[in-house]
Amino acid sequence: MTLKRDARGTLRDYKREYSRFQSSKKAKRDRAARNTARRRAEREGRVHKGDEKEIDHKNSAPTDNRPANLRVVSRRTNRAKKENSRRRGSRRNRSSWGL
Repeated sequence: MTLKRDARGTLRDYKREYSRFQSSKKAKRDRAARNTARRRAEREGRVHKGDEKEIDHKNSAPTDNRPANLRVVSRRTNRAKKENSRRRGSRRNRSSWGL
């Protein structure tokens, strides 16, 4: 077992996490699409390495790299968007169960 401390200091088993979540075909395809969008934006001069900007997919589909679906936002904004969508989803799930 490969236990290492993450940024928060908690121990994690990275090999198991990779094999469960990050090495699936869908995860690899999505990661490649996100990287492609980032490289394209770098070539266009919209983002630069180390500028703490991220490429946001407006419709949350990382494989949809049409220019109309992409925008440059700060890392904080993009991560907050992800957290908010998770919260909304959990509320939606609770309401569907009548809780």
